Amino acid sequence: MTASLLAFSAAGSGAADNPFTQLIGNWAGSGKITVSNGSNERIRCRGMYRPADKGGLGLNLRCASDSYKFELASDIAYEGNGNITGSWNEASRGIFGTLAGRATAGLVQANASSVGFSATLLIRTVGNSQTVTMRSPGSEISEVSITLMRGK
Repeated sequence: MTASLLAFSAAGSGAADNPFTQLIGNWAGSGKITVSNGSNERIRCRGMYRPADKGGLGLNLRCASDSYKFELASDIAYEGNGNITGSWNEASRGIFGTLAGRATAGLVQANASSVGFSATLLIRTVGNSQTVTMRSPGSEISEVSITLMRGK
């Protein structure tokens, strides 16, 4: 679901022009998940970014709140000129889809979609801190806002 959008936080074609080289490694943090009825809960996440073929990036992410849990895997390609494309799947709900957007040093703006689902994503990275905001109005999970720290 909305959590699947975390897959956008990755891509790169080479070390010199890869806007996300600094993401490789383990990240952890917490934030807030808001559901369709407006209630929210604290959510905790652990993720691992790894280099993929041809300068791409792979992501494995696990997040949980008191009522929600998701496991996300994604493969992202940096297409050049700031463009990113890729695929994602969320194992606990058995859904998958595509993503497309733009990436520059420290900033990702993207859209994720699958049959019956769409969401927007904004990721800002500064040093060892990353904020992720995902919005999917009308979905069971309407917004996720997380701050992740490297190496935790």
